[in-house]
Amino acid sequence: MKSVQWQKSSFSGGTTGNECLELAPGADRIRIRESDDPGVVVTTTPGSLRALIRGIKAGDFGRLG
Repeated sequence: MKSVQWQKSSFSGGTTGNECLELAPGADRIRIRESDDPGVVVTTTPGSLRALIRGIKAGDFGRLG
């Protein structure tokens, strides 16, 4: 099994460096995890992730957080 290469945004902040989402792209799937709980991984398709990000930017989900 190939090692997963996790990536995090250069915009990720916080005092400990663990307050961010990490992505691991694959051939047809994208894995997503929270850096402070790396054992929990969500897997989705690139199209679904794009739609989610587009919806968040458009305010389709109201105020998050």
